[in-house]
Amino acid sequence: MRDDFRTRRAVAWAVLAATGVLTLGAVAGWAVATPPFTATQLYSLVDLLDGVVYGAVAWLILSRRRSGGRLPGWIATATALGGALAACCGQWQLAVGGPALLTALHHWAWVPGLYSLVVVMPWLLPERPPGRLERIAVAAGLGYVALTVAVLVTAPPPVGVVPLTPELREARAALLRQLSPVLPYALVVLGVLAAAGVAWRWRRGEPTRRNGLGWVTAGSALLTLAFLTTLLPPAVAPPTAPALLMLASQAFFPAAVAVVVLRQQLWGMRLAVRRTLVWYLMTAMVIAAYCVAVALLDRLLPRAVPLPQLLVTGAIAAAFQPVRALVQRRVDGLVHGEAPELLLHRVVRSGGSTSDIGAAVATALRLADVLITEDEAQPPPREGGPPVTVPLLRGDRLVGHLHAWPRPGELLDERAGEALAVLAPVVAAMVELVGTNRDLARSRQRLAEVRDEERRSLRRDLHDGLGPALSGIGLGLAATRNLLRRDPDRAEELLDRLTEELTARAAEVREMAHGLLPPVLADGGLRPALDVLRAQYARAGLRIVMRAPASLDPLPEPVATAAYGVTAEAVRNVHRHAGVDTCTVSLDRRPDLLRVTVTDEGRGVAAGPVRPGVGLHAMRERAQAVGATLTVGPAASRGTTVCLTVPLERR
Repeated sequence: MRDDFRTRRAVAWAVLAATGVLTLGAVAGWAVATPPFTATQLYSLVDLLDGVVYGAVAWLILSRRRSGGRLPGWIATATALGGALAACCGQWQLAVGGPALLTALHHWAWVPGLYSLVVVMPWLLPERPPGRLERIAVAAGLGYVALTVAVLVTAPPPVGVVPLTPELREARAALLRQLSPVLPYALVVLGVLAAAGVAWRWRRGEPTRRNGLGWVTAGSALLTLAFLTTLLPPAVAPPTAPALLMLASQAFFPAAVAVVVLRQQLWGMRLAVRRTLVWYLMTAMVIAAYCVAVALLDRLLPRAVPLPQLLVTGAIAAAFQPVRALVQRRVDGLVHGEAPELLLHRVVRSGGSTSDIGAAVATALRLADVLITEDEAQPPPREGGPPVTVPLLRGDRLVGHLHAWPRPGELLDERAGEALAVLAPVVAAMVELVGTNRDLARSRQRLAEVRDEERRSLRRDLHDGLGPALSGIGLGLAATRNLLRRDPDRAEELLDRLTEELTARAAEVREMAHGLLPPVLADGGLRPALDVLRAQYARAGLRIVMRAPASLDPLPEPVATAAYGVTAEAVRNVHRHAGVDTCTVSLDRRPDLLRVTVTDEGRGVAAGPVRPGVGLHAMRERAQAVGATLTVGPAASRGTTVCLTVPLERR
């Protein structure tokens, strides 16, 4: 038994030392290469993080595991060594070029461990006798990892390292044609199943074995989502999104596994992980606080003064013990289970709806129910008598009421009343935040609709106008090439016509770009931008009568952009829907406001509220962005009037 313990410790320390050496090698390679920070470097940072974090996790499991923790320990080991090796090889390949083996290891050394984390590790938590489903899932996950590694190591150089005979290369290519469309999606499917399995055990498992599985569920789902984003088009997921998600998931998933280890006391690691978490958190906090504080003080104080380092060192030394005590209490809470939350913390963390806030208050104060109504709304009548109602105020403004019902046969005591009074300002802020988030969601939806409509309009212009013209020019050039030897004069004539056509289309593109946002708006030049708009619509058959001073003082760029956007949308509506060939644009600039009015004598709008369309939504959003008011209604005689009034700061 003693020899087995020493062997486990030796292996654990060997893994930790190897990952440490490879991590230092990766940092040294980066210092030599000093490559630009690209998406590839972001993935190398993921590999480096795998080596650092999972090296510690592997050391903990291998040094203190029991027989049941063998496979999780080796998965953590493969993740640590593979990630650190991939990062090291990638950086030195950039620094010195060199053997193709560096490129190969950079491409697939991380695959066995990281893929096993996605499709195998969730099935192993918590420690228990595996059922038939778990055995099948683990076998399928390991089989997928082995197949993926085999495909990579037998690939043509520089990725592959195993040479194949011509017959085997041909067989591999045929097999890969069948598997290539399936392999990436199989990883996501297996990851989703693994996350669903641990989620089911969290919700349906034995109460004594559920603690911490929620964290594992979230970590597994986040890791799977990171790989899912690699399959999405760039328009949906930017190239850096997968790497950023992997960074987030790899920073979170080991902590999730550690929480299960702590709460379930798996593999004999409770004390070790507890101490490691405290050390890790304190180290990270001290380093981050020191760097940030020194950087800020260096900007505020002369460089020759050594005060920043001295002040920060003293402050950190003074705050170290209180902060460590706080961190220790939090970690102890993870080890021994979640402690009862303070009432205010429970409310603040309750969620994003008034029902969640009410449920948190009711649970904390042991009430039958708590209902939060916004503004002046009153609760429906209930059995048990009227509730205790507390107004929710934000300054002098009433945002709602908190209605509390005691349990049957009970009365609200003085302590509960005081607690409700103390909670009222916090709940009022939460209610206001909920309303703001709701309004923000609606605004985002409207902005998305407006953006999509603008994109569709631009697509129509490009597809129906510029696209066919360019295709015609291409056909004309092909015809010119055919005529060059047979009829040079006709070819020259055709080239002249194509040149004129191309010049005209280039002018259309410039007009289109100016129509989206004229460059003069960057300097607050609203009047020149409207002159460009007038010339553009004159060619389209709409005459714009401009009533404005010959010159306007420069406006703030947001004001000029909003005024131009509203005017352009209103003129566009006149051109499309009014059925007239003339409209009037009036500008009234005063010291305290800017008023822009667009009037036509066309079909007009019906009296009463105007039904909002996408264009009207766009105008209202632009007006709200600069604190302006927008009115749309019938003109004095006939037609429509759009009026934008923007308040300006007095100089």
